[in-house]
This record gives sequence, structure tokens and C-alpha cells, in this order.
Amino acid sequence: QVQVVESGGGSVQPGGSLRLSCAASGIILSINVMGWYRQGPGKQRELVADITRGGSTDYADSVKGRFTVSRDNAKNTVYLQMNSLKAEDTAVYYCNVRRYGLGSYEYWGQGTQVTVSS
Repeated sequence: QVQVVESGGGSVQPGGSLRLSCAASGIILSINVMGWYRQGPGKQRELVADITRGGSTDYADSVKGRFTVSRDNAKNTVYLQMNSLKAEDTAVYYCNVRRYGLGSYEYWGQGTQVTVSS
């Protein structure tokens, strides 16, 4: 059974930092892309950052220079280091893992709340 489990969310003041982690288990075929999406109050879910198995990254313009995505392929784990947090970063953050081509799949985590407030 596949499980995608996020951790590390919480409440922080503006300017603070948080580190999210996401571990995928029960997956047999290698993961192509691991990433983070978020959904703020009254907003659609949007891409925050993702990373390929080879280490290529993609970031939303709103988080460039503040957030860093990384992964450990051996552990099927992806991280999101969030610095200089702003109120507008408040959202539920979801982990996404997917594989393309033969044996393709896509899985989501249950989400973790990040609240930035003074």
C-alpha cells in the first residue's frame, strides 16, 4: 500500500523558517518527480516547487530565492526549506509524487498546514 506522508508544518511569524518533509513508501517503480503544492484560503491549488530524480528543480515565481526543494532518492523523501516566510505563504501544503511512462502513477499526501502570522 502506497503512503505519502508530510510533516513539519506549523505556525511561524513573518520572516521565520520552516522545513517540510515528505516520505513516500510502498512504491516499487522509481519516482520521476517529487514536489510540493499549496492551497491557500479561497484559492486554487498551485505548484510551489518540484524536483526530478536527476535534481532539476522548478519553482513558483512567488517563492524563488526563499524556498529550496531537495530530495533523497534512496529514501523516497522530498524536503522543502522555507525561509523569509510571508503571510501570503499561509496554506495547506501537499506533497506530490509521480512517475511518467511505463507504470505511471501519481500520489498525493494528506496535506500539512503552514500558518504565517504575527
